Amino acid sequence: MKGGETPVMSATPSLILYNLLLPLGLIFLLPGAVVKMRRRGGKWGDLAQRFSFLPEGKRAAIAALPGGKGRLWIHAVSVGEVGIATKLITRLLNETPDTGIVLTTTTPTGHALAEEFAAKMGARVVVLYSPLDLPGVGARMLTLLRPAQIVLVEAEVWPNLVAAAAKLGIPVSLVNARLSPRSEQRFQRFGFLIRPVFAMLHQVLVQEFADVARWTALGVARERLHHTGSIKFDPQGAAVETAQLIELRAVLTQAGIAETQPILLLASTHPGEEALLATVALRLRERHPELALLIVPRHVERAAEIIVELKTLGINARRRSEVEGGQGTPNSELRTLLVDTTGELKAWQCLATLVVVGKSFLAQGGQNPAEAVMVRKPVLFGPHMENFAALVGLLLDHQGALQVPDVPTLENELCALLADPQRQASLGQAGHAALLVHEGATERTVARLKSPT
Repeated sequence: MKGGETPVMSATPSLILYNLLLPLGLIFLLPGAVVKMRRRGGKWGDLAQRFSFLPEGKRAAIAALPGGKGRLWIHAVSVGEVGIATKLITRLLNETPDTGIVLTTTTPTGHALAEEFAAKMGARVVVLYSPLDLPGVGARMLTLLRPAQIVLVEAEVWPNLVAAAAKLGIPVSLVNARLSPRSEQRFQRFGFLIRPVFAMLHQVLVQEFADVARWTALGVARERLHHTGSIKFDPQGAAVETAQLIELRAVLTQAGIAETQPILLLASTHPGEEALLATVALRLRERHPELALLIVPRHVERAAEIIVELKTLGINARRRSEVEGGQGTPNSELRTLLVDTTGELKAWQCLATLVVVGKSFLAQGGQNPAEAVMVRKPVLFGPHMENFAALVGLLLDHQGALQVPDVPTLENELCALLADPQRQASLGQAGHAALLVHEGATERTVARLKSPT
């Protein structure tokens, strides 16, 4: 920055270009976004919140929250980020009961999970849909919410909102920040536009120490960067409620899966992986006749098409939503349950014998294996885990997970593990031990948010 120039002034050229391009991007993305919204249970009335027009009930709930320094706006995009936010909020409210939280989400699935959490926390948490980052929209939301601080989870940095907050002197913290190699390359390519925006952030709390240098290169001052570890990988506060485990165990029983049966869980699968990996399960069952299959797709709106794909393999899977109501199709010899509800993956992983991580065989990037590792389950994934390179490296260094190059190797490893319960336990324990480096991340993050200066 030049002498006397504020961060907002430095970001002005970036904001001008961003706001010229943003409407074009929204028009291009709108049809797909509407289809996705309807598939995931979104309502047309929710769109008003995206423009910062709130219903009276929400306005009243916000007005009842503590004001001044006790009010925080926390944003979490979807289910994964909401899971991080709930751990953070729980600790914040336990330590500072006079805190009030406005929790915003972007997706209907994330919103549903956030509302469920808020119902447990009482009037101290109000859930909204996040405003679009159009000029003036975020500023209007700031006027309505009057937060003392904004907390963005993982990677959501909105230029217009950050600039509006900076003008009002509201600190913006990015917590559990991560930067995949792909994102880093993209940001570096447009660094002249990105750096002024990141320079407006009050603090960035990173998961890995190596991320400090990456964020510095993207315009965040070194004194504003702090290595706190990953909230998601923090074993503290990662336990699943006993009542939920009992409920899901009953669902498995209704689906014909006995407590004594080994369960192969396919977690956060993407298109094509369900059929591919279910074929592996069918072959495994020839050597392990008691094996049962549990599938939790990344996007539950795909449940109907997955059911059809499984039928072509001779698998008549039961849907979790139908089992709960006592309905559903008969089971095939490979007893299979397809989970078409959200927010339960961690609990299902507690009940599994082996966990295979999706988006690691037929797509790039992978999905997060941390929750399964935290509950000491043997975890396997394919060659494409690019978005979690640091975590994968940590787990492999501690022999706390297995990465396989292809599906035949996966089948061989699964078969060997099913025959060796002691190796299962050793693999799960080693993975859990590897994550202890992140122990206390939630506590450290809360401490930074309580004293953001």
